[in-house]
Amino acid sequence: MAIMANLPVLGKWFRIFACLGAMAFTAIASTQAVAGVDLPKLEHGKGDQCVDDVAFIRRHHPDLLKHHRDETVRLGIRTTKYSLKKCVECHAGSKTGSVASSEEDFCVACHRYAGAKLDCWDCHATKPGKQVPDAKPVLPQHGGSK
Repeated sequence: MAIMANLPVLGKWFRIFACLGAMAFTAIASTQAVAGVDLPKLEHGKGDQCVDDVAFIRRHHPDLLKHHRDETVRLGIRTTKYSLKKCVECHAGSKTGSVASSEEDFCVACHRYAGAKLDCWDCHATKPGKQVPDAKPVLPQHGGSK
């Protein structure tokens, strides 16, 4: 009878150890999957230092750029600290003058390594001072009723 009373407790511990084992197996498999994959070789930016801590920028730049976009497009607030234009000016490669023209360019190399989709250039220029001629407006144009 004492064994039957302890079954719920044993079941709880079994589930905990099963989860821990699964996590350990996943961690080992993940380590093996990335072993041997070299970090991208990125050209150093043109400035003396980044606009923020490099580790912070690597992790949070998508959110910073989206926030900056929202402030600029929706609220009309224009600043330069987390501006995509400033990123392009600083990180355009010396060979191509671009951040996304070749596999070695700053944005392409890093996003390829991370397996992240790079869609900024559908609307934005990849080279400093360039305009994207066929960029579509982000917001619909309202011409009034016909």
